[in-house]
Amino acid sequence: MSMNGRIVFFEVADWEHELLIKAFPDVTLVEEKLSPDNVEEYADAQILSTFVYSDCSKEVLTHLPQLKLIATRSTGFDHIDTDYCKEHDITVSNVPEYGSNTVAEHTFALMLSLTRKIYQSVSQAKQLNFDHAQIRGVDLFGKTLGVIGLGKIGINVLRIARGFGMNIVVNTRTHDQKLREEYGFNYVELDELLRSSDVISLHLPLVAETKHIINKENVNKMKKGCYLINTARGGLVDTEAVIEGLNSDILAGVALDVLEEEKELTEEAAILTPRFNKEADMKTLVMDHYLINHPKVLITPHNAFNSIEALYRIEKTTIDTIKGFVKNH
Repeated sequence: MSMNGRIVFFEVADWEHELLIKAFPDVTLVEEKLSPDNVEEYADAQILSTFVYSDCSKEVLTHLPQLKLIATRSTGFDHIDTDYCKEHDITVSNVPEYGSNTVAEHTFALMLSLTRKIYQSVSQAKQLNFDHAQIRGVDLFGKTLGVIGLGKIGINVLRIARGFGMNIVVNTRTHDQKLREEYGFNYVELDELLRSSDVISLHLPLVAETKHIINKENVNKMKKGCYLINTARGGLVDTEAVIEGLNSDILAGVALDVLEEEKELTEEAAILTPRFNKEADMKTLVMDHYLINHPKVLITPHNAFNSIEALYRIEKTTIDTIKGFVKNH
């Protein structure tokens, strides 16, 4: 296939324009999603790149007779009728991973912000208050980190925790002994993790069995004075349980990049799209949230994935996929 075949990118955000035009000078960039209403305009497209809101159902794809490749700029591909694509020799590609280290680094940014009272220290210094009594922190060195869930992000958390000299315990469904030896941690049951950890960090998907994995029944099992970090999914944590833990001084600090009432996402990068901003009223959510003004709580607005490098990886993977496909066809 020559590069003359029409390449169309849908759901394009401002930050993507420069990279895409540089890679494909003749590319068509469309801000709106692909839908039954606009598909006829792109009937000659050979390569499409979409995000998660585009409609790539059979109904839409039948109007694209020249289509050879759909490169979705997301990890998930539920919006694509893969059976239809298989039948019609249309290749489908995704972005399997782009932000594992990014989220892990944000986890430690939150951890340090809590344990070293960074937020309070900055606020106090701006008020020219140099009384150190209220901003005394604790070391991470020698403390026990409890990691719940051990996917790619959790493994990156292990890597960083080793650099801090932390002891590590892990609760997860599947046990990989090679990984345990590489990072020097122990697999434990959830109750033991809660009881022994100075810092607890969540790295699980939200499914029926993980909803409210931190709840009123087990928050009282936590080590008194521990810290809780959630950069995964809001529904993993029962907000009322966290409030009880804070009020009873079981929890010395809580840092949340996600909130229980937040619109659940399958794709983090959806936050950067205009459609998400219309559908999810984050401002109201945060304003209404009890924890936002709690002195022992830090909240960031679902931003753990959002680094320049992570977004670049989404684009680079997609661009490389399309270039490789063109070269081989």
